[in-house]
Parts: sequence; C-alpha cells; structure tokens
Amino acid sequence: MSNKTRQQAILELIAENELDTQEELAAMLHKCGYNVTQATVSRDIKQLGLVKIAGKEKKYRYTQVSYKERGLHAKYDSIFKESVLNIRNAGNLIVIKTVTGAANSACAHIDRLNIELILGSIAGDDTIFCVTKSEQDAIEVINLIKESY
Repeated sequence: MSNKTRQQAILELIAENELDTQEELAAMLHKCGYNVTQATVSRDIKQLGLVKIAGKEKKYRYTQVSYKERGLHAKYDSIFKESVLNIRNAGNLIVIKTVTGAANSACAHIDRLNIELILGSIAGDDTIFCVTKSEQDAIEVINLIKESY
C-alpha cells in the first residue's frame, strides 16, 4: 500500500479516535491491515504535521494542523520554552512568570493546548493567570503544561 493511502488512513483514525501514542496508532493501523513499524508511524506523523492537543478522554490526542498553523505554533511553542521562568499555583489559580514582554505569546501556547480544565486565561507583560475550578485541577494543568514542552 502506498504512503498516501496509509497516511490517509492515519488521518481518518485520528479523526475518529483519541490516539495519544505512536504505539496506539501503529496498533490501529495493524488492525486496518497496514504492516507498519514505529519508525514508519513516526515519519508519517512528522510528514503529516500531526501535533498533540488536549483530549477529552485521554490527556492528549493527535490532530493535524495546516502548514501555516504549524509555523505559527512552532513559534509560540519556542517562545513558551524560552521565556517561561516558573509556573506555580495559588489555590485554583495558575501563575506563570515569563521574561518581560513575552506573556501574551507564551499564553498563545497554553491556549493552543485546549486544556478543558482551564476556565480562562489572561496575560499581561510578564505574567499569565489561568483559572481552574479547584486546586487539584490547577496542579493537573501545571503537569499538562510542563509535559507540553
């Protein structure tokens, strides 16, 4: 079977299922009759521009973003990684300190994660506030944010 056929199957599988690991994706492809290795799945993920976002049932799931979005997301991800100084919670609030002038761009990374536990976020010059329902939710969100970079 051709790369295009297999990659189309991948897109259909991630649209219909919350798959968050390459192993899960490979297992689903095997069930569909595709004999793939983890390396093949990894290459397909890269070629298709798949990224992980917050899932509803699982912590993360694969999805596809457009070429234009990929470039923009990569910039926000890079800004987040380079500018965040610390992440803490104060009860149900998450306080993220960044270098001066980077909070809005770093907040775009958080918003792109689509974490349902975050009720809202706001960014200033060097600080981001995220609100959750509970302190436990705040702790879980912090862990999810840290896993994202």
